[in-house]
Amino acid sequence: MKHEYKAKYDVIVLGFGGAGATAARFAADKGAKVLLVDSAPYGHEGGNTRYCIQLVGTADNYDEMLKYYKQLSEPMDEDEKLQAVYVKGMANMRSYLKKYLGVNPVSVRHDKLDTSKYAFPLKKMLEEFPEFDGANTFDFSLVHEGIADSALWKILRKKVQNRNNKIDVWLNSRAKHLIKDTEDGTIIGAIIQRNGQDISVAATKGVVLTLGGYENSREMAQAYLNSQYLAPFGTLYNKGDGIRLSIEAGAQLWHMWNYESAGLIPGLSFYTKEGSRARLVFGNPQFSHGSIMTVAEDGTRYIKENGSNRHGHVYNHGRWDVPNYHTNIHLIFDQAQYEQIMALPKPFEGYDETLVKADSITELAKQINVPADNLKRTVKDFNYFVEQGRDYQFGRDVKTMRKFREGPYYAIKMINTVLNTQGGPKRNSKAQILDGENKPIRHLYGAGELGGVCVNNYQTACNIAECLIFGKIAGENIAAEKDKEIDASQEMNGQNDLLNHGENIILNNNQFLGTSHAGMGDEIKVCVTTDGNKIKDIEIIEQNESEDIGKKALKVIPQEIIKANSTQVDVVTGATRTSHAIQDAVSKALKNKH
Repeated sequence: MKHEYKAKYDVIVLGFGGAGATAARFAADKGAKVLLVDSAPYGHEGGNTRYCIQLVGTADNYDEMLKYYKQLSEPMDEDEKLQAVYVKGMANMRSYLKKYLGVNPVSVRHDKLDTSKYAFPLKKMLEEFPEFDGANTFDFSLVHEGIADSALWKILRKKVQNRNNKIDVWLNSRAKHLIKDTEDGTIIGAIIQRNGQDISVAATKGVVLTLGGYENSREMAQAYLNSQYLAPFGTLYNKGDGIRLSIEAGAQLWHMWNYESAGLIPGLSFYTKEGSRARLVFGNPQFSHGSIMTVAEDGTRYIKENGSNRHGHVYNHGRWDVPNYHTNIHLIFDQAQYEQIMALPKPFEGYDETLVKADSITELAKQINVPADNLKRTVKDFNYFVEQGRDYQFGRDVKTMRKFREGPYYAIKMINTVLNTQGGPKRNSKAQILDGENKPIRHLYGAGELGGVCVNNYQTACNIAECLIFGKIAGENIAAEKDKEIDASQEMNGQNDLLNHGENIILNNNQFLGTSHAGMGDEIKVCVTTDGNKIKDIEIIEQNESEDIGKKALKVIPQEIIKANSTQVDVVTGATRTSHAIQDAVSKALKNKH
């Protein structure tokens, strides 16, 4: 098929997350003209890098870290050269962050950091597999003293923006196909759907695939993960395009079964509708301690409710595996537990959206569609374990168990979750994507979670480290490729969706603009209308916050500020950073008044 190329670049990077931003930046630094493409709309690019805790995997000692990483990978086979390059990258991570991101990294292991203020148990997460040799050499690097605030992502995004003379960015644009040279199979471009049109774009040096995983693809979840659907904690735009393009290019796929999870209970969160992000909640023993348990669709107990949560993996006969997927999982508890939950100052939002109540176990079973006899027996067994002082089924510490009393009883629907998938096209230590014979596909590279190098057990922060390490390798190596001669109607077309996105705003005498970068997105801009010293109206002019609970803050916080005539109002639970960003933007607007 002959293509009429509308634009020509040296390199096309497909996927604008941490790996894609890094690959594009380093390719540009080597002189390449780059097109960076992402299917997300403006302000929602970033993939899972935007939503993760912002921890970067770091190692104090190369040899010890290599031991640890090899044990994490066992019993799966992996290229030893690839392992060595990856671990070396983590051993050099602190200097990487200083040299290339311009930050003085904060060490969770070595610096005096008050981790008690964070919602995540960082110290405990440092050694996710403490029984493995070398675990104590692993560290988290932060770009500042803060987590879960998109700080790392904002830096990576800014590095791309600063190279707008070398990097064009197309958002809300989807890669449909890769283009191969018909003679030698070299990847020479991509067909990109943009503004309702399919556009053929040439890439004289090739294409980098950094499209993330397939956690939002129902079809691929069923094909590879034995799951009907998993609720994502991260981006909603990882829909498996990278897998589809890899297969089209003839790439070899590896560890497609492997994915990471998390949750209130290992691998579980409160039910959310398909197409919505699940709530990531930690440190809430009222949902795992007491007269409370999980049951699956047959009415029997599903899991050890307070078990170790190693990225959603649970202990399974010497292994750590994500719990088997089920379609109908519920938390079951009694009145005493309900009162314990409600005694919290602020039960977090959304936990009770599927809450049902019944006077008897039989009636509760009917409401949640499980066999009543099984559910009654399960409650009876649970109570027996408490009496005997031993949980014979899952080994839960009976100190965390309390007998179910008389009704009423309650149930909340749960859902299996996913943080990210690891499977995808196999690559080598040079970030080249390999075909079925383990030979590099010419001019095709990969980085990040798409075919990630974590092949079995997962240590927190390793994926972000991989994005930085292999993003750089892919960007520099593809920029060094020999150019293919390709005719196109124009070179870089100059379209950059990161630039000049906002519109000119005309203000009245009593209106003032304020901007904040403290939220989860790139920018929140507000227009505040005043009447003397009174705040009369607040309009959100521009925002790029999360699609879920962050949206509620955008509505609630301005109303509360107007009502109180002050920015000192309570934040929306679960959207603290968005709430603070709105408050900050309004405060800055009011300062502009004076």
